[in-house]
Amino acid sequence: MSQAPSDDQTRVMNWSLGIAIVLLVLKVVAAVMTGSSAIYSDAAESVAHVLAVGFAAWALRFSHKPSDDTHHFGHDKVAFISSGLEGAMISAAALLIGYEALRQFVAGVALESLGIGMALTGGAALVNGILGLTLIRVGNRRKSKLIRANGEHVLSDVWTSVAVLVALVLVLLTQWPGWDPIFALLAAGKLLWTGMKLLRESFAGLMDEADLEVEKQLRELLDAGCEKDGLSYHNLRHRHSGRTHWVEFHLVFPDEMSVARAHEIATAIEAEVAATLEPDGRVITHLEPRSAEHHEEDWEVR
Repeated sequence: MSQAPSDDQTRVMNWSLGIAIVLLVLKVVAAVMTGSSAIYSDAAESVAHVLAVGFAAWALRFSHKPSDDTHHFGHDKVAFISSGLEGAMISAAALLIGYEALRQFVAGVALESLGIGMALTGGAALVNGILGLTLIRVGNRRKSKLIRANGEHVLSDVWTSVAVLVALVLVLLTQWPGWDPIFALLAAGKLLWTGMKLLRESFAGLMDEADLEVEKQLRELLDAGCEKDGLSYHNLRHRHSGRTHWVEFHLVFPDEMSVARAHEIATAIEAEVAATLEPDGRVITHLEPRSAEHHEEDWEVR
């Protein structure tokens, strides 16, 4: 049964939302004061980030709801919806930033109060850097795709801020304002790449794409377990639903082995496989006598 999110998961998500709101306000102030398209791009990305983090904070709690009469496999696939929404918002912000940067590059822009803008942007980058690394560390420790995706989004915001700072430094050194929209375009490209990456991962999760690294580990474990007890297996398949790994396979036993002994061995193998799946694993086996073994692995005709 699913459990509530751990205290550190809830705490980092709450911090992420609170910090995102504060930094959005600072970036909007900096954009208004300077008229910089690069800072404007940073602020626009932060709008998408605040909305995405708000949804992710809700999704974190929802994903830990236990299964019920209408959701037999739980609710943790909402994590893929959350990361997909985050990716879509980042991509939309990137396109908006790119359009505005091109417009300002053609029309020109007068920059003001660059020192204040640089200070606010640099402070935001430092805070986001610490927050992003913390989110990724907690996400990796808790095997949470949702928190890890949020951490990657926060770190993408850091790179946007760094691009802004480089642009403003070049403007100050060369007195050519064209650096500002150029670096805004570069930031837009980086954001679009991050957004599409999150969308790709979300789609893969919703479509139950198999993790080949996990499959390799499963086959190595099953090969060793079956060899020890003189068994074989086939029809292995697995999927990841956000928090839980679901694994199925057929175990083939000698005809002379009793059902009780076969069940005992299968239960031990299931427990060993489940123990390797983090943060949660569910393993289902089908027992077959060797004389009735089926080798058909075409899922569409089974």
